[in-house]
Amino acid sequence: MTEPKTPAQLADDAAEAVRAINHLTLRKPTGEGWEFPSDAYSVVGNLGTLVMRLPQALEQLTEFVVTLDANDHVRADDGDTGDKLVALQAGTTAAVAAAEQLRTALDEMHAALSPLTYQD
Repeated sequence: MTEPKTPAQLADDAAEAVRAINHLTLRKPTGEGWEFPSDAYSVVGNLGTLVMRLPQALEQLTEFVVTLDANDHVRADDGDTGDKLVALQAGTTAAVAAAEQLRTALDEMHAALSPLTYQD
């Protein structure tokens, strides 16, 4: 039986999936899922879903660390634990805002791709 993956392993899988997309989309149309404007439409839509889910993941991982800290289970090697937690929360806020902006831009791309069709 396969052991469940950790959050870090799943994040690595997502990063590797995007790397694979980068490699596949370098090629000219192949006729195997990368031939028509609708293929790009699908990719953008799926990436939009990925980005839409990022804020929740980021907020939950920050809450995980904050909860560990509340139970005295976090220490910064340089002694500035409080400062690092403040920076973590500020970074989370900025990352969530950036993800929301990216989602909006992907929605615009998706809408622009929607009416495009292949023409011989």
